Amino acid sequence: MLKNRILKRIYTNKTSLIGLILVIFFLLVALFAPWLAPVHNKNNVYQMPQKSYAIAPQPPSAQNWFGTTEQQYDLYYGVVWGTRLAFIVGVSVTFFAFLIGLLVGAVAAYFGGKVDEVLMRLTDIVFAVPSLVLAMVIAAMLGPDIKNMMIALTVVSWPSYARLIRGDILSVKRRDYVTAARTLGARGPRILLRHILPNSIYPAVVVASLDIGYVVLTAASLSFLGLGAQPGTADWGQLIAMARNWVLGTAQNPFAYWYTVVAPGGAIFLFVLGWNLLGDAFRDILDPRQV
Repeated sequence: MLKNRILKRIYTNKTSLIGLILVIFFLLVALFAPWLAPVHNKNNVYQMPQKSYAIAPQPPSAQNWFGTTEQQYDLYYGVVWGTRLAFIVGVSVTFFAFLIGLLVGAVAAYFGGKVDEVLMRLTDIVFAVPSLVLAMVIAAMLGPDIKNMMIALTVVSWPSYARLIRGDILSVKRRDYVTAARTLGARGPRILLRHILPNSIYPAVVVASLDIGYVVLTAASLSFLGLGAQPGTADWGQLIAMARNWVLGTAQNPFAYWYTVVAPGGAIFLFVLGWNLLGDAFRDILDPRQV
C-alpha cells in the first residue's frame, strides 16, 4: 500500500519525477562507470588518467570529451567515476550517521533521566560547533583522505538524527498502543523495537534522503580545501579545486576555460538537486498531515 502510494505521488508530481529521473541517471552512470570510462589504473580506479604535465587545461575534443584540467587530467573520467564516489560517500555517511543517531536518540528517549541528560548534552556539544568547521578540524587531524573525510562527516551528521528521533519517540511512547503493550507484559526492548521505532522513524528517513545531497556537497567542499580526496582523484570537489586558477579565463577571453568548472559543477548541482527533489517527495508522502 505504502509502495503504491509512493510511486503514485512521484509519478503525478513533476518535480518529484524530475528528482527521481536525476537520481536514476546518476545511479546508472555510477553502475556502468567501467564501461562508460574504461579503467585507466586497475590498482586505483579513481585515479584519473593524466595525458601530460602541461599546465593549461585543454578544451573538449574527440579524445577528451569534457576537456582536461590543469596538468591534463581527463575531466570526463573524473566526472564519471566521481559519480560512483559521490554515491559511496553520500550513502555511506548518511547510513552510519542515521544508525548512530537512531541508537543515541532511541536510548535517550526511552530510558530518560540521567541517560537522556548525558546523551543530549553530548549532542549539544557537537551542535555547538558549525558542522563544516568541525568536519574541517576532524579531517585535518586525521589527514587528507577520503575515508578520513567520511569519518569526519559522519561525526558531524549524527546529532540531527538523534534529536529528531528522540523527539518523535517521546511523543510515540505515550500513545495508547504502547501502554497496552506494557499492560500485556511486553518488555522494554520489544516495545521499543516493535511498537515505538516503526512509528517514529519516518521523519528521520525523510531527513536522510535530503542529507545525501548535502553530504556530497560538504564532501566536495572539504576536497576543494585539500582535506578530502588527493590530487588526481576522480572526485568532483577535487575537480573544482583544479579549476579555481582558471575560473576567470584569460584577459582576452574570460570564458576560455569554462569547461573546467561547468563539467564538475554541473554534476554536483544536478546530483544535489535530484536528491532534494526526491526528498521533498518523501516528505510529502510520509507526513501524516499531508492530504
